[in-house]
Amino acid sequence: MRTEGASVASVSGPASRTEIGLVYFAGLVQGLALVTFPALSAIFTGPDGFGFDSTRYGAMFVPQVVLAVLASVLAPPLAARGGLRRVLLLGIAGDIVSMTLLALSRLLLGAPDSAFAVLLAATGALGLGFGATVMAINTYAEGFFPGQADGAVLALNALLGLGTALAPVLVAIVTGMGVWWLLPLVVAFILSLIFVLIFAVVLEKHGPAQHPRSDLAMVRGAEGPSSAEALPRRYWLYATAVFLYGILETLNGNWAPLYLSGERGVSPRGASMALAAFWAMVTVGRVLVAAISVRVPPRSIYLALPVLLLITFQLASRVQGEIGGILVFGMAGLACSAFLPLSISFGGSEFPRLSAVMAGGTIAFYQLGYGVAAFATGPLRDLMQLRFSMIFASASAIAVPLFVVAALIVRRPRVVPTLRR
Repeated sequence: MRTEGASVASVSGPASRTEIGLVYFAGLVQGLALVTFPALSAIFTGPDGFGFDSTRYGAMFVPQVVLAVLASVLAPPLAARGGLRRVLLLGIAGDIVSMTLLALSRLLLGAPDSAFAVLLAATGALGLGFGATVMAINTYAEGFFPGQADGAVLALNALLGLGTALAPVLVAIVTGMGVWWLLPLVVAFILSLIFVLIFAVVLEKHGPAQHPRSDLAMVRGAEGPSSAEALPRRYWLYATAVFLYGILETLNGNWAPLYLSGERGVSPRGASMALAAFWAMVTVGRVLVAAISVRVPPRSIYLALPVLLLITFQLASRVQGEIGGILVFGMAGLACSAFLPLSISFGGSEFPRLSAVMAGGTIAFYQLGYGVAAFATGPLRDLMQLRFSMIFASASAIAVPLFVVAALIVRRPRVVPTLRR
């Protein structure tokens, strides 16, 4: 039984393969659940589906952002009070509700307004699940491998990326079979199994050896200032970086299929393959970064990724045809690959006593960037009549301040992480 001064999880020896496997497998399935919604964009916007316009499609993700940010911010204090495992179980429960509601929405294909309300609830539950789950599994990964935290976080996010890459491929398969709702139903079933297994496994004793109550006291301040006033100044560099990155990633991850099919004449299947290429290269890129970081400093890789993003957005604005779309968005996935996990691991290494707070805050600001791109792109299309090509070309401007902030982050790090395979 935990005492008032106990940590989220006191280390009592190495975690078992079952415990590590559950946490990492949860990351893979979380990625699959996360991208199921944008991968189904043709169902949400097509005349044979729900028939949403771009604004309504973008608004569908607003509850996801709000709940994800809320979950990410509240997860560290919840972990301090009730344990990190409870936060993870809460997140997985949110994912189960989300996927179940998404599958049930097929019953409302002829009632778009009612379907929209159900889908808002579904994306909200996904936001809760994503915010809590990703914060928990990243913190667990650091605790499982305290001497190799950066490699552990990168490997976990590579699996999460693999899940995101699988989603468009599986969506293309079930959509071709005329049973698109089958995928979220299967994902909900797998998540239910994970929930039961995590509930049955001890897990908690192998979490990070830190004292979240002390961490939270540091954030609040001894004299009671607000959290924002007491957080380290460099925290806001990480927050800004992942916010800008979230915008750029989401333009690719949420809007690439609609761009290719709506403006470039690519078939829905081809657009799904381009989205799959994006997420697949996110995963491949994370593995490559882990491999080359032995010879190339992670700080240099961190600085190179915003430059590559700037180039890929210019290429994306000029892309033509299915093959071109697959190649360009695959390159975009490579450019996005390691930026978020490196931000998490750099922040955790620089502020080890605030690792849970850093992980939660990083995910929160990433989700804010996600929300800006997910929602604002729709009105830009419908109200201002901007073409997707112009929106993608303009996104290159966001990569410039991203590079500047990344340079400030790597300028004088307290601890220089070294990624390991």
